[in-house]
Amino acid sequence: MSRRKIFKTEHLQRQVKNYSEHCCVPLCTASAKFNSVLSFHGFPTELELRRQWLVKIRRNNFTISSHSKVCSRHFATDQLIEPKTLDGRRRLVKGAVPTLFEWNHFTAQTPRASVWERRERPTEPVSREEQEEHIDVRDHDYRSTPEPASLDMSSQATEDNSKTVEDLQKQLQELRVQREFGLQRFAGSDDNIRFYTRFPSYNHLMAFWFLIEPSIYKMVRVTRAISAAKRNEEVVTHARPSARQLLQPIDKFFLFLCFLSVGLKERDLANRFNVHQSTVSHIIATWTSFLTTLLGSQCIWLTPAEVQAHLPEAFKDFPDTQVILDCTELRCQTASSLLLQIEMYSTYKCHCTMKALVGIAPHGAVTFVSSLYGGSVSDKEIFKQSGIAALLTENMAVMVDKSFLISDCCKCKVYCPPFLSKQKQMPAYQVRETQAIARLRVHVERVIRRVKENKLVDGVILLSHAYNINQLFAVACMLSNYQNKALVKKWVK
Repeated sequence: MSRRKIFKTEHLQRQVKNYSEHCCVPLCTASAKFNSVLSFHGFPTELELRRQWLVKIRRNNFTISSHSKVCSRHFATDQLIEPKTLDGRRRLVKGAVPTLFEWNHFTAQTPRASVWERRERPTEPVSREEQEEHIDVRDHDYRSTPEPASLDMSSQATEDNSKTVEDLQKQLQELRVQREFGLQRFAGSDDNIRFYTRFPSYNHLMAFWFLIEPSIYKMVRVTRAISAAKRNEEVVTHARPSARQLLQPIDKFFLFLCFLSVGLKERDLANRFNVHQSTVSHIIATWTSFLTTLLGSQCIWLTPAEVQAHLPEAFKDFPDTQVILDCTELRCQTASSLLLQIEMYSTYKCHCTMKALVGIAPHGAVTFVSSLYGGSVSDKEIFKQSGIAALLTENMAVMVDKSFLISDCCKCKVYCPPFLSKQKQMPAYQVRETQAIARLRVHVERVIRRVKENKLVDGVILLSHAYNINQLFAVACMLSNYQNKALVKKWVK
């Protein structure tokens, strides 16, 4: 098709569009040979003749513009001049006025279907007469106006459609939240929150989030810190998070809790949160360092006055108790080096382990966490190397198990179950003392059990996590102060 014909076709299409915008629907449809059947004529410039056109059209509130056209079907045949030019356009005789309308009982002849109208191809051959019989074409009336009832129905339908769209949007949002693995998906289930984060409820978790949220914008990614250290540059923190982040800060925190509490692998977390595995690794390393710094900046070691203010009645026989100590062991992957196997092997667990010293106040709060040592190190040696002896004074007392032979290592009083020594039978007062100490000392084991509810430290720790396992264990211990309630209900004051 030549450019001239394409231009003419586009010009005719624009005329049809302009005509439909200024006439009431339904419009006249064109035949296959559009120009030879219909033509569109603009309003005359003569005022009197234009007034006659408007009277005949009978259209209310009609404003004439340069795009206003009148269809050739509203003119009598003697008012139209047959086309004599190559473009096939018909013209009006001078002084022609449209007279054929619906209000004077004029019915348009049924034309053939338009070339722009889609129609299904018949499965069987159909004659032209049968095709024309099935075409339903209604004439248009320039004076017709919508009835009030139809307006009410259309407005009601619009409102119904708007409500339907809003409902569908809400359903789509709910499905999107259910599909995505994030905190909002489990916001309505405290059981799932407990399973994935170890916090007792969603409100409890959000209360902790509001405590740390002001500090997250000072967080420095591990990759940035490493690159800045290599260049001997100072790391600059941003006041607001970057808009290019794939996950929101609260979802990153939820990812870290899933890693710590459920012990999910990095690849599993990458599939759940729809991010790359390296991104998960960076998030875990960043949040481990961040929470260690943030929670570690709070002094968890209590003064004697603070301990006495929260001392339970069960400790009335041991009122000067400052801390209850016990060691715990974390099983780890066996190293290939024989020297490391000797240092890490624990005769008590019969496995390679890492050992740490944990101390709690009498009311159950974790107040001391040491670094991790090899499983072959004794409890007494860990007590010496941990530095807790420097925190204990003469007016304090520490409660320990029989394995802690630390009377010569600290200046404070030590509550320890007595040994049988060379006696055949333990005296009654020593039995009562042993029972009293064991009944109170067992609470440190309960706290350690709470810490080990985090599956990462309860299972076998991979050597790939050895670089930050100290920080992860410290974070798990410090988080237990925020995640759990009092050990004994009657201790709550």
